[in-house]
Amino acid sequence: MLNSSSPYRAWRVALGSSFGGHCYNLFVKSAARSVIGYLIAACWIAGITLVGYRWLHFNATTVALVFLLGVLGISAFYGIRQAAFMAIVATLAFNYYFLPPIGTLTIADPQNWIALFAFLATAVAASELSARAQRGQRTAVERRQELERLYAFSQLLLSSDNAAELLNLIPRYIVESFGVRASAISLSSRTDVYRSGPAIDGLESQDLQLVTLRGEPRIDTDSQLGFMPLSVGVRVVGSMGVAGSRLSRQTLEAIGSLVAIAIERASAFEKLSRAEASRESEQLRSVLLDSVTHEFRTPLTAIKASVTSLLGTSIHPPPETHELLTIINEESDRLNRLIGEAAEMAQLDANKVEFNFVAASVRPIVGEALDELKQLRGQHPIDVRIPADLPPARMDSAHIKEVLVHLLENAAKYSPSGAPIRVTAEARDSITNKPGMLTVSIADRGPGIDDFEQSLVFEKFYRGRNQRVQVHGTGMGLAICKAIVEAHGGRLGLTSQLGHGSVFYFTLPAG
Repeated sequence: MLNSSSPYRAWRVALGSSFGGHCYNLFVKSAARSVIGYLIAACWIAGITLVGYRWLHFNATTVALVFLLGVLGISAFYGIRQAAFMAIVATLAFNYYFLPPIGTLTIADPQNWIALFAFLATAVAASELSARAQRGQRTAVERRQELERLYAFSQLLLSSDNAAELLNLIPRYIVESFGVRASAISLSSRTDVYRSGPAIDGLESQDLQLVTLRGEPRIDTDSQLGFMPLSVGVRVVGSMGVAGSRLSRQTLEAIGSLVAIAIERASAFEKLSRAEASRESEQLRSVLLDSVTHEFRTPLTAIKASVTSLLGTSIHPPPETHELLTIINEESDRLNRLIGEAAEMAQLDANKVEFNFVAASVRPIVGEALDELKQLRGQHPIDVRIPADLPPARMDSAHIKEVLVHLLENAAKYSPSGAPIRVTAEARDSITNKPGMLTVSIADRGPGIDDFEQSLVFEKFYRGRNQRVQVHGTGMGLAICKAIVEAHGGRLGLTSQLGHGSVFYFTLPAG
């Protein structure tokens, strides 16, 4: 509950005072404009009568046309009341000063009666037509403004695909878009009532629920309250209430339809997202199971065979024992690495990996990665071409070294023995020439990757169709590299040509 001294209550009081003052100002302005219309009509009649009677001596036809022109002008600018007043006064002036006998309100010639009544009827009819055209113009402007507000409101409803968030925003959107005092939304599938503010303003929960059950609108013009069902086709999904509104029923129905469609759209999107997440989770589970079956079983089988051999015979020659223990050690490391990659991929997906970004040079990081992969130097000549004046990059050195290790290992795995591997770096984005970026590339002489697979190799657990049997792996290395590089604000990509090798590159923001 908000107490009487709360800032919100003070704001509401100030707002109410401001609104009351605004209404009073509008009333004063309208009254003043109406009085000005009467004065202008009287001045027009007096001026035409003076000029036409005293100086220019207009004939009856000329005076009638000039008076009629004034009636049309007053009707167009001020309304039917001022025009009717002017028509009556002009008729009297026309009779008194321009129809014989002059100077009296009597009419001697019957034809003058016809002329007088024709003038009065023409003036009143013309003023009515002009006022009707003016009202039509105002109505058209109001309809156009309502359509503009409805369009802007519909655009606001597209701002969120989260149903709960949208329900909290819709009442405020209605208040902001249509100038109502308060708004509330109630759904048949939810117990909460979503309001534009803490004040109820006559939008009781019972009234909203009743409109939902009946499916019929209820508009109280005196209290300026409107309740509309939210319908999608013939199905009522909830109700909407607005307070302090003079919106037409058609506009309220349009608002209700837009709100119902937006809620259904957000709910359908959430259901689709959950279904897609469930499908992807099932697919990931299947792929992970397949990966465990093929990759994790291999080191376990080797470890089991070695242990069984050691336990099966009491005495082994030292060379054989050493070989079996070496197999156990290597396969244990491999199994540990596979588990570590899976855990790291899960942490990267959950955004639970912390990065320590600093400005650092790429050259020493490449050197550390190569030191970690000393066995590659004996199998592949590695050519490092990094300019000495290369500017530093903003990076987490440990994670970028991990990216380099993955890419160098991949280049060695898929290249024939003795094929060179080249590591280069340059102070620009080599693809887009975007300034402020550094590009590091690793080129191999492997079989290459066709265009179809180039868009898939960075997905989790994906491995090349032609390399799944020849080369061991889980398909997580490139996915890990991509997640790390994107967390740095860069991107990981490749260019490849079948039979001539591939170039994997990643960009980093300059430090």
